[in-house]
Amino acid sequence: MPSKPAGRTRTAQPAERVAVRKTYKLYIGGAFPRSESGRSYPVTDPAGTLLAHAAQASRKDLRDAVTAARKAFAGWSRATAYNRGQVLYRIAEMMEGRREQFIAEIVAAEGGGADAAAAQVDAAVDRWVWYAGWSDKYAQVVGGANPVAGPYFNFSLPEPSGVVGIVAPQESSLLGFVSVVAPALTTGNTVVVVASSQRPLPAVSLTEALATSDLPGGVLNLLTGSVDELAPWLASHRDVNCLDLTGVPAADRVPLAQAAADTVKRVLAPATLDLAAEPGTSRLAAFVETKTVWHPLGV
Repeated sequence: MPSKPAGRTRTAQPAERVAVRKTYKLYIGGAFPRSESGRSYPVTDPAGTLLAHAAQASRKDLRDAVTAARKAFAGWSRATAYNRGQVLYRIAEMMEGRREQFIAEIVAAEGGGADAAAAQVDAAVDRWVWYAGWSDKYAQVVGGANPVAGPYFNFSLPEPSGVVGIVAPQESSLLGFVSVVAPALTTGNTVVVVASSQRPLPAVSLTEALATSDLPGGVLNLLTGSVDELAPWLASHRDVNCLDLTGVPAADRVPLAQAAADTVKRVLAPATLDLAAEPGTSRLAAFVETKTVWHPLGV
């Protein structure tokens, strides 16, 4: 019998893959909760294109973050300075491994070219390394034995102040964030930081690197949302010891400083933050207290 002509075979067409959208959450106590209020807000690029919906932190989220920072303070402040330096250097390693991710996120958040974004990422990594190197040297530079009259030893040493509340710069999504957070951590403080409202996504991605580094949970806590909503409560919280208003416009700083004064906080409100300059040691000195110890000779 003659063979039948072969029929047409259908070629299966691959289904179009649905992109997995990233969920951007808060970072509190080493975990990634959504805001307890259930709120979120749209984050767009400079052209107005939607990038993601970020969690909009509430007053309750801020209180939880301060509680986590206070709980972590004892362990972090008592760790050896050398150990803190190793942990901070590990963060630089993690960022270097995610370099392309950070470059892409900065391009999306801030616009501009990949070269400018790459320069910002490299500067942020280098800044972590800079401060990591200072962790076990700073006390030797600003402290030491003091000459006194009498049969005594007299030593002055810097100690961390406690929980530092920070409003990060609004313009620089990654380098500005690192520039205000790293020095506070270096000297043994724990941090509650409000990220840039318009450009929070690179900072949230950085916390994902922190979660897989050696940084203990609660040492750094990140809130995203409205600075106008969160900053007054951060300034007035009685368990926050210091306040960094770098990311707050100069015209809005006075009421926050007044709220901080009610609970005797040290307030840092620099006129400018030159991200292109070498970081120096001034921010290391901003959130430390000097402890002086007298000890009699021969005892």
